Amino acid sequence: MHSSFNILRVLWLALWAAIATLLLAVPIITAGLLSRTGNLAFSLSRIWAYTMLAVSFVRTEIKNRDKIHPKTSYIIISNHQSLYDILALVTTLGIQYRWFIKKEILKIPLFGYGLYASRNIFIDRSNTARAIESINKGMERLPRGVSLMVFAEGTRSPDGRIHEFKKGGFVTAIRRKIPILPVTVNGSRRILPKGSLAFKPGKIQVVIGDPIDTGGYTTESVDELIDRTRRAIIANFDSGYTGRPS
Repeated sequence: MHSSFNILRVLWLALWAAIATLLLAVPIITAGLLSRTGNLAFSLSRIWAYTMLAVSFVRTEIKNRDKIHPKTSYIIISNHQSLYDILALVTTLGIQYRWFIKKEILKIPLFGYGLYASRNIFIDRSNTARAIESINKGMERLPRGVSLMVFAEGTRSPDGRIHEFKKGGFVTAIRRKIPILPVTVNGSRRILPKGSLAFKPGKIQVVIGDPIDTGGYTTESVDELIDRTRRAIIANFDSGYTGRPS
């Protein structure tokens, strides 16, 4: 019975993902093509995220949103526990941002092109030189005042812990003198852990840390910036978060 229920959950989510993608793909792509910023396309993508949260019976909350200055561009660094991190971040932060996304996502029909039209940055993670070139080109396409989201662990955590951070987003922040915004996501692994297809209803919490000025850092001291950011994210991390009052 439990296995059959999980299969129904997977089919339910897949059905709604297909419906939402088919309904929103053309408006998102059109908005991306007609806009020089991709801002409208990004805003439309929030509808997709809200839909997927609603049909999954997943609620979200955000703490310390007042630490975000809407007119400031950030390199947003977040931990990564689940695919639901993406939905929670898109619907709670309240600012325009784009993603570092692996280039393979471009191959997904409609969805991939919708992300490209929104001015996201696609990178080749198998080739460092190409990845750097992609980041540089992507940053030039990034509209003024728009932030960049990076999952610094590179992939979802397999065990719920926050693993070591990769340098990519931090080097970009230092070279372009963009402040870091540390963000912690709690509870998403309970909704959909890595390796699972069956979601569980629940609540996700997004916690904003104090922005970190990168002006005093160089590429030689990037490890110090990484360590400072990781400690800030861990400080707000609650591995036992359930969304229920304690």
